Amino acid sequence: MRALMKRLAFLPCMTLLASVLLTPSAVAAAARNFDFGVIAHAVESGADDNRLQQAINASNEDNLAFVVANGIKSGTESCSDAVYARSRASFVRAENALIVSLAASDWVNCKAKNGKSIAIERLNRLRELFFSDDASFGNISIALIRQSSSAKFPSYAENTRWEYGNVLFATVNLPADNNHYLPDAGRNSEFEDRAIANREWLERIFIHAAQRKNRAVVLFSDGNPLIVPNAAKLAKLRGRRDGFIEVRRQLAAQAKKFPGKVLLLHGQAQGQPDTIDWQANLGSMGVRSGWVKIRVQPSSRTLFQPEYPAATEN
Repeated sequence: MRALMKRLAFLPCMTLLASVLLTPSAVAAAARNFDFGVIAHAVESGADDNRLQQAINASNEDNLAFVVANGIKSGTESCSDAVYARSRASFVRAENALIVSLAASDWVNCKAKNGKSIAIERLNRLRELFFSDDASFGNISIALIRQSSSAKFPSYAENTRWEYGNVLFATVNLPADNNHYLPDAGRNSEFEDRAIANREWLERIFIHAAQRKNRAVVLFSDGNPLIVPNAAKLAKLRGRRDGFIEVRRQLAAQAKKFPGKVLLLHGQAQGQPDTIDWQANLGSMGVRSGWVKIRVQPSSRTLFQPEYPAATEN
């Protein structure tokens, strides 16, 4: 009953239902000032760790427009279906609408018992388990548009967009491990194919935002493509090649043309970040372990204001 009353307080004009599906146009009309949450996957933990569920529980206490989970599991957990299923069950039970954004820890370093990489097989399995329909997880569902709805890119269901309060939100599969660039000959087709899909996806996002006259575009990714590696960092990268250079150039070019704000929320947090780093209208913020609430206030000059809730108990 408590959860139901929260939903009624947040959506007074909606029909009384246990689960409500909101179309993008209905969501945009319903929201003015609103908050959304981002849950970070960046915890070093064992298979029995419960911090993902604790972060979801904490976010349940707020009336949020939605929550984005950046990652399904930590890097120290196994890549088994059992671990994936446990996270999925937590997402299903969330009281707020919950959207999943993939992280490198979910698939990039997954290996079979013989040490052979099973990253592509696990990525395809994640797509089956977490991105098979066009609605978010949680008690309140938001309608989603997936890139897989395009005949040209049927595999990329993890790239997802939705609209809320005249802001366009979207996830982009950019794993933190140098965008999963592999220098070995004949082994880099995953990176190359995904780069083509992501380029088209970002282009479509900004075309849609311009047509809708959205106030802002918010992107969720694991890696931070806006960081330019210095010579020392570049020397340590696989193949000494920056896997994010094309995405960085595209984002800079799109932001320059876009009249509103462009915000990138990523999983490569350093230290204790709690502010958005703005360069002109292009901003970025890394989300540390736990979860962060972002206040969206259209009357504010900055539009977005991060607020870290009290830390959840371990």
